[in-house]
Amino acid sequence: MIWKTIVRWAIAAIAVPLAAAGVRRLSDAVESRRGSSRTTRFLRGSADTVQGVFGRSKRRRWGRR
Repeated sequence: MIWKTIVRWAIAAIAVPLAAAGVRRLSDAVESRRGSSRTTRFLRGSADTVQGVFGRSKRRRWGRR
């Protein structure tokens, strides 16, 4: 029981952000070769969404929101 919980947290903390970074890198590589397309925009958008859900929050300047 506790082992499954630890595995879930490990996946959420490590594997998902790494996958998002990989997708973003793939999008950059394809975009640099072929230009912007619907697929590269979708890949970047999905990576940004995953990073927003599982990643670190962006630091804000001067306490503004």
